Amino acid sequence: MTGRRDGEDIPREGQKQHPSEVTQAPREGEKAPQDGTTAAHGDGTADAEKVNAEVWHAYGAHHIRRATPLAEVEEIGWGPAGTGPGDDVLGDLTGLRVLDLGCGPGRHAAHLARARGAAVDAVDASPTQIERARTHYGDLPGLRLIQADAVAHLRSSAPYDVIYSLSALHFIDPHRLLPALAAALRPGGRLCFTVLHTNSAGDGPSSAVTPRPELLRLAGGGELTCLMWVLTPKLWEDLLARYGLRVEKVTALDAPEDGNHASYRLFEVRRPARITSRPRTARPPVPQAAAGVGIVVAGPRGLLLGRHRRGTIELPGGTVEPGESLERTAVRELAEETGLHADPADVRLLGMLVDQVGDVVRITFGALVTRWRGEPADQPGERVGDWRWWPLDALPSGLFECSAQILTAWRPGLPIDHPPAHFTPFAGPDAADQDGK
Repeated sequence: MTGRRDGEDIPREGQKQHPSEVTQAPREGEKAPQDGTTAAHGDGTADAEKVNAEVWHAYGAHHIRRATPLAEVEEIGWGPAGTGPGDDVLGDLTGLRVLDLGCGPGRHAAHLARARGAAVDAVDASPTQIERARTHYGDLPGLRLIQADAVAHLRSSAPYDVIYSLSALHFIDPHRLLPALAAALRPGGRLCFTVLHTNSAGDGPSSAVTPRPELLRLAGGGELTCLMWVLTPKLWEDLLARYGLRVEKVTALDAPEDGNHASYRLFEVRRPARITSRPRTARPPVPQAAAGVGIVVAGPRGLLLGRHRRGTIELPGGTVEPGESLERTAVRELAEETGLHADPADVRLLGMLVDQVGDVVRITFGALVTRWRGEPADQPGERVGDWRWWPLDALPSGLFECSAQILTAWRPGLPIDHPPAHFTPFAGPDAADQDGK
């Protein structure tokens, strides 16, 4: 695997290790063996991320013990031996909020704060790596060093204009990381990151979203094993798209040494900007239509109908109130008029009926309630009462015309006369024929 997470000069990555050969990683305060492989492997992605956190803590502690010199960088080195497009891929960073995710000892973040005028948050989960960064750059203006889990930080931070990561994202489950990344990037913001594609032994990427062991060789001798999501570029692109991010470019970055098959991929990604909308004017539109919902409640006892104080026989229903969905209108009107209670999930919209009364366009939505609680009863202050169950083959005359239109939309075979209306169905016959219980 890669030893380039923080840009240090470390021996090239080793071969994949079989999971059965992996042993427990060093805990805090323990020394990593200098003559063998130290690692951990557990079942599931949570175990893989725990392994990686332990190993990167041990990795940072190793460099603290060795007092490894930390050379400054003049530009971002994305690939092996500094290959890649440098800083230019990030664009102008002046005054922007920038995040270095998996910053290690912070060399690249410090470079961008110093040379590019960016306000950089540098985040790493390893206490030892952040300790190294604070030792060298703790007082640097424009740089904020943060020890935190990457996903936890992304979920709690204000949005960033630019997020970049050097060989760090492949240590975290993409299904946990990418939604948090997308949410932490402002609309139109950029994400640039490198991930391992092929290790130095020539082991290529996987088409499955599962981690695999990769060796990390330590300066001065010894090895650690992390668990990495080494995925095909197509799979990375599909995952990014799934969580609302668009890949604009993928660049191959190959190791320059003969015999070293290591290859990385640099992804340039953007969170698409939202398309805006606005009203034509601040004035409200001239009222042109009346909208209401009529509710079909039918069960073994028949169809529920009530009598309006003006004499018409009607379905429960009423006017859509501001901010309501049609389903919630149906639930509210049913309770207010009949005392029956239903859930919005038990409302099936049948369709839309459009006709005209004088100069007013009348829009009526038919709704079928498939499940309810209680018994119908007259409600105080309501204009419709005397609720009764009517057999479908013995419906009364004098139906309110909107109720009649809804009933023939629900059951076209019912012998009901009414003024014509344009009907646009919403639900198929199966939904329309469900009877309540």
